[in-house]
Formats: sequence, C-alpha cells, structure tokens
Amino acid sequence: MSETVKAVVTRKGQEDGRTGQSGGCVRISGVGPQRTPATKIWFGTVSNEPRYRSLPHHHGEAETGGYVPKGKGRIYYGENYCEYLDMEEGDFVFVPPHFPHVEVNMSTTEELVWLTTRTLDNIVVNVPDVDSILAGYRRA
Repeated sequence: MSETVKAVVTRKGQEDGRTGQSGGCVRISGVGPQRTPATKIWFGTVSNEPRYRSLPHHHGEAETGGYVPKGKGRIYYGENYCEYLDMEEGDFVFVPPHFPHVEVNMSTTEELVWLTTRTLDNIVVNVPDVDSILAGYRRA
C-alpha cells in the first residue's frame, strides 16, 4: 500500500458544496475528489427545503444509493415523470445509471435529507424541466 495515500476525515462544517447541483436540491460532498483522494466513490448529503424539488436530471454512468435519515421524499421518473416512488425515514433507494428523475420533498414544513453515495464523482446532468404538473406535488 502506498505511503502517500492516507485516510481522510472531513469534519462537520468542512464539507464541499462545489459539486453538481440541480435546482432546489443541494448536494454537499463529504467523500469525493473535492475533499479527499477518492477516485471511485462519492458520498455526501442531498437536501431539499420544504416544498422544493430538484430539476429533472440523471447521474450519467454512475450508480447511486441513497438513505433517508430525515423527511419524506418522492422520486418521479418515467415518461413525463408520471411514475414515482415514495420514501420516508429509514428507507434506502437505488437509482441506476442514466435514469432521468426528479427528487422532491413532499413536506410543506420539514426538510428532507438524503445520505447519498455513487460510483465515480457526483455526476449531475440536468435535462429539460418538467412542463407538466407532478402528481401530488405542491409548493404551497
């Protein structure tokens, strides 16, 4: 094992926000090339304020795993984003590569937080926004 590569701790408050973003969905990197020598994994938090959603996007060739420690979320996908999966505290989710989706906080009062990891860097490819209304989603 190389003597130059060492374990790295990213302390609270030292996370990096210079990572791919998609509208009202904020990604903060704890493990990834922004703060560590990691080359094959990204791990961080993703949050949505009450009533907010991401822009439609996908994560390129990266596989994504998520865990919801706080809040109630929904992922819209499929043709015209008419299909969706609901998640709440304690749920895990897998998002495959090149899978267009919208991440939504379904609460009008509570923050939604996801712990997210993906292969490679935090790839975020924004795609055209949704023209139609997302079923059950509201901002007010």
